[in-house]
Amino acid sequence: MKKLLSAFLIGMGLTGAALAQPFAGYDRLAVKADHRPSVLAASVWYPASTPTYRGLVGDNVVFQGTSAYVGAGVAEGRFPLFVLSHGSGGNMDAISWLSSALALRGAMVLAVNHPGSTSGDSSPRRSVRLDERAADLSAALDALFDEPAFADHVDRSRIASLGFSLGGATALNLAGLRFDPDAFADYCAWIGDGGQDCVFFAKGGVDLNALPDGFGAELRDERIEQAIAIDPGMTYAATPESIAGTDMPVLLINLGQTHLFKAADVGPDGSDLAGKLPSAVLKTIAPAHHFTFLAECKPEGAAMLAEEKDDPVCDDPEGADRAAVHEAIVEEIAAFAGL
Repeated sequence: MKKLLSAFLIGMGLTGAALAQPFAGYDRLAVKADHRPSVLAASVWYPASTPTYRGLVGDNVVFQGTSAYVGAGVAEGRFPLFVLSHGSGGNMDAISWLSSALALRGAMVLAVNHPGSTSGDSSPRRSVRLDERAADLSAALDALFDEPAFADHVDRSRIASLGFSLGGATALNLAGLRFDPDAFADYCAWIGDGGQDCVFFAKGGVDLNALPDGFGAELRDERIEQAIAIDPGMTYAATPESIAGTDMPVLLINLGQTHLFKAADVGPDGSDLAGKLPSAVLKTIAPAHHFTFLAECKPEGAAMLAEEKDDPVCDDPEGADRAAVHEAIVEEIAAFAGL
C-alpha cells in the first residue's frame, strides 16, 4: 500500500519533500474585458490549505521559476489582496517570485498579462495606451469577485495596487494619479537618450505629440486603498492636480543609488513624486538596478542573452545580490501593508 501511495504522489508531483515545503497556491482566471477583443489571462496566488501537485511557474531557459501548488484549496480566512501589474515586455508569471512571497506572508495576489506589452508582443505603440492596462486590472478584479472560491477570502478593505516599471505607472493610475501627455513629451525632450522609456517609444515610431487620449485618462479604481510602485515609469508627467488628490498611502521603491535609472527616479534628484504626494513613503534598495527586480537567472542565462544580443538583464551591479534584493522588496511591501 505504501508503494502504491508513493507512486501516486510522485505521479502528482507530491513527493514527501514537496509536501513539507511551504508553497503558495496558484490558479488561473480567464477574464472577459469589454475593452479587449479576447479574454485576458490572469493568475491568482494565495495561502494554500490542501496541497495539490507542484507546478513550476515562470520557468524558462533564462529565468528560474517559482514552485506552487496548482489549484490548491484556499486557506481559511480573509486576506489582503495585491493587484499586480508587470512592466513593459514582462508577464505575470515572470514575476512569480514576488507573488509567491506575498502569498506566503498571508496575502492574495491577482495579476494579468497586459496585451501589447507582454513578453513576445511588447509594442511601443500599444504600451502607451495606459487606460487599457489599468482597465485590464479592474476587469480582473471584477472577475475575481465573481469567483466565490476566491472572492470569499478577500479582505476588501485591504486592496492595494502594485506594479513595477510601466506597471508601477499602472498601479499609480489605479490609485488616481494621471499623466499629462504634453508633460511627458517635454520630459522626453529633456532627458534624451538617458530615458530608457523614451528611447523605447522612439524605436516604435510613437509620436509623443499625438499620444492616445487614454494616456491621460482618469483611471482610479475606488476599490484600491493603497498603492505600491517599484521603479515606476511616467512619474515626471504626473499632473499636479492628481498628485494633490492622491491622498491614500503610497509606497515608492527605487532600486539602486549609483545605478538608479533616471527614468525611474522618484526622489528629489528625479521627478520628486515621493516629495509631492501627500502620503508617500520612499524606500531605496541598493546596490541594485532596474533589472535586479526580475527573477533570478539561471547560470547560463547571461551568456544566452549576450549571444542573442538581448538586454543584459541578468547582469547586476557589483556587490548586488538579486535574491537579497528580492527579499528586501518583500520586506518593505510587507511592512507597508501590515502583513
